[in-house]
Amino acid sequence: MNDFQILADSFFKKGDRAVRFATLQLLLLVLAGSCIGAETGTLKFLIADAHGEPVPCRIHLRNSAGIPQQAEGLPYWRDHFVCSGNATLQLSPDEYSWEIERGPEFRRLSGTTKVQSGTAIVVTQTLAKLVALRDEGWYSGDLHVHRAVSEIELLMSAEDLDFAPVIQWWNKPWPDAAAAPQTEFRFGDGRVYCTGAGEDEREGGALLYFGLNKPLDLTVKSREFPSPMLFVQQARQQNQQAWIDIEKPFWWDVPTWIAVARPDSIGIAHNHMHRSGVLGNEAWGRPRDLKLYPGVKGNGFWTQQIYYHLLNCGIRIPPSAGSASGVLPNPVGYNRVYVQLGDAELNRANWFDALKAGRSFVTNGPLLRVKANGQWPGATMQMGDGLNIRLEIELASNDRVSQLEVIHNGNVIKRIPCDDRMQQSLDATVQVSEPGWFLVRAFAEAEHTFRFASTAPWYLQGADNRPRISRLSAQFFVDWIDERIDRVNQNVPDLSECESVLRWHIEAREFWTRRLQESRD
Repeated sequence: MNDFQILADSFFKKGDRAVRFATLQLLLLVLAGSCIGAETGTLKFLIADAHGEPVPCRIHLRNSAGIPQQAEGLPYWRDHFVCSGNATLQLSPDEYSWEIERGPEFRRLSGTTKVQSGTAIVVTQTLAKLVALRDEGWYSGDLHVHRAVSEIELLMSAEDLDFAPVIQWWNKPWPDAAAAPQTEFRFGDGRVYCTGAGEDEREGGALLYFGLNKPLDLTVKSREFPSPMLFVQQARQQNQQAWIDIEKPFWWDVPTWIAVARPDSIGIAHNHMHRSGVLGNEAWGRPRDLKLYPGVKGNGFWTQQIYYHLLNCGIRIPPSAGSASGVLPNPVGYNRVYVQLGDAELNRANWFDALKAGRSFVTNGPLLRVKANGQWPGATMQMGDGLNIRLEIELASNDRVSQLEVIHNGNVIKRIPCDDRMQQSLDATVQVSEPGWFLVRAFAEAEHTFRFASTAPWYLQGADNRPRISRLSAQFFVDWIDERIDRVNQNVPDLSECESVLRWHIEAREFWTRRLQESRD
């Protein structure tokens, strides 16, 4: 019996997990020795969990020139590949840097290694848990995934992502689409993915659709006609419970969609925010004022400011998150939203119910769990002349967070210092005197990108039970609608088509004008 047969026999016998994993490492080295070419070397990754079991993960591997490397046969996107715990690459002699991650709940790993011709190098690492949010009742989801369904289970496992609807139709006619008999699937340790999600993305921006078992026929004449509202109506007719997400807040049609489409969520951790940087413009959305929102962080702050204007107008809509992996550079789950399920089972209905209730936080880094007076985000608090709010905060982050901010009606009312620990518990008290809303946010120290976390809002109800509407914020959307109407008139020369598109914007302008008239400050 040769060395390979002896090692293989040893591995497949039952025994101690750590011993079996070490045996696998030796087995791979023997295999490597038999296939090393004269001009290349072999680099192997063996990644285990705390129990010595192989653990799915994501690997970023670059040569000395900074060029990302691919592992044959494994899912690859832009600058990374994922594996089930081991990967083998044939590489040219060079020094290589590597980063290993498994979502924000695991500690990041990084290092360098030198590959030489005719040799085999093994990188053996253990991925340690930073925090276990499932144990606290939190379950993560990414609402913007453009990856192959055939790869989704490995992709989700490698990112420790609990829930993912996969976008399968996008700006494409589907005149004869068939209804799918099943669109929800469970695998592994209770993770859930859904098929059949879709996206309508044109001049006014992008809407994401979930819970349909048949694609919408997105046959359009132009980027403006017909109105996206036609497809909103079709989605509601197909399934009254269909979930509609505004993919990001600065799309031109956001004020119209809020007013007449009544969407379910809006993405404030969105695909302009990348692990490797920020897409620094608003694409074909409403551009920010670069003097007010400059630099790398500007797009992120503009995103949040628009969301705060919506809340200031009495609009109760939860924040969501999406990475657009498969289109933009992000890994699956880089931008994610966690929902609090408690003891409820993870499935599509329960996950979206928790998101609708606002028991959630969004993140692309820090893990920010906050109770206010014992209640999760999404709760409504009654107040008289004032209200003292006790915040119980759990924070975990691979990146340093210097402070947390409490935002009340769009303004920072308290800054809570943090220390350098990766995990910390904090307590704070704030006093508010006006109804409206508040939330807590955190910014990680990452100069090259916008890395943050934000809770969904809590709502503050005054004695008269009237929603607080800010005059400034209502006027913000009236002005926005007027700009959008001008753009439609310029973009749609056909009179009947223009009238068809404009009817929704005119209806929306009436909505925001009423909000302006009802404003109290």
